[in-house]
Amino acid sequence: DIDANGILNVSAEDKTTGNKSKITITNDKGRLSKDQIERMVKEAESYKKQDEEAKDKVEAKNKLENYAYSVRNTTRDDKLKDKLSEDDRKSIDTAVDDTIKWLDANHSASKEEFDHKMSELEKIVNPIMTKLYQGGAGGPGGAEGFPGGAGGFPGGAGAGAGPTGSGSGPTVEEVD
Repeated sequence: DIDANGILNVSAEDKTTGNKSKITITNDKGRLSKDQIERMVKEAESYKKQDEEAKDKVEAKNKLENYAYSVRNTTRDDKLKDKLSEDDRKSIDTAVDDTIKWLDANHSASKEEFDHKMSELEKIVNPIMTKLYQGGAGGPGGAEGFPGGAGGFPGGAGAGAGPTGSGSGPTVEEVD
């Protein structure tokens, strides 16, 4: 008989002498042995840390790249162009262009390098956007072109986030 694993069990009996004999035939061709499977599992576990590091690095790179392009597209928006001073727009454009050039030249940079570059760009962009938002560049809800004010930028100040902390944003009440 053949079982579910493709193993053939054959038994034979000589009726005259009464001798019984059993043989098992397995088809191991093209299958992994137990040792091979265990070795592969151990290798996968050993590479897990490297995979996590690579994932973190790619996420940091994508975060920086998305932020840079988001800032560039926002500063080129017609609604916002006139609200930024020429110096502020130039400093943002220069910082964004430098970041994009750095990204193109440093594909294999570490996660820490991408994070550092992100913080450098944020140090230049966030004060300008905060100043733009606090300067009353838009109506209620924030500066035009920014959903929720300058908070439209990752890491930017949210709506109602000012030195006084009061804004036209929603209020939260606890209800039992």
